[in-house]
Amino acid sequence: MGLLDILLGRSKAVPPNLDQLFALPSAAITLDTAAGYRPTGSGSVCFKAAEGGGFSTLREEVDNLLALDNGKFTSHTDSYGFTWLVRQTTPDDIEGLVTDLHAVNTSLVDAGFGSALLCTLVAFTNGSKSLGLVYLYKRGSWYPFVPAGQDRRDNATELQIKSVIGTDLRFEQDLSRWFPIYGAPGL
Repeated sequence: MGLLDILLGRSKAVPPNLDQLFALPSAAITLDTAAGYRPTGSGSVCFKAAEGGGFSTLREEVDNLLALDNGKFTSHTDSYGFTWLVRQTTPDDIEGLVTDLHAVNTSLVDAGFGSALLCTLVAFTNGSKSLGLVYLYKRGSWYPFVPAGQDRRDNATELQIKSVIGTDLRFEQDLSRWFPIYGAPGL
């Protein structure tokens, strides 16, 4: 980063480290023992679909790979035009879920569509509340999202979750980057 970048307030983007997803299983154990949140078995990768033949070919390949897994992957497009590739496993297979989500992410990055990746979401519940742990690719960090009804979130619980597993995952320090993802598949 140069002097002009510093003066203009620009920062260098943190490159996505997809291997950070593999820290999630140990964080899930901490989350369960300290806060009572257990995995639901649902996870998803969100990306913004690009135009062009290269992306449509990749999309066909991803769809074919997803179809081979007995329908455990599904695809949803939300009201903002983002595509969610959703993986459903058994709740006790967090390692398998993370491995499958990592494979989808890696496929997109290897095909040159890393800039289209937005986030990965893994869902948890304590029986009464849903929790999503969200990995932001462009920031290289995690944050919790706890929906509390229509267009509302539970900020206190989100901060509690950060304090419980903040040493297990690299958390986003800028709270304004903890974007709500209302209606995300799996939550």
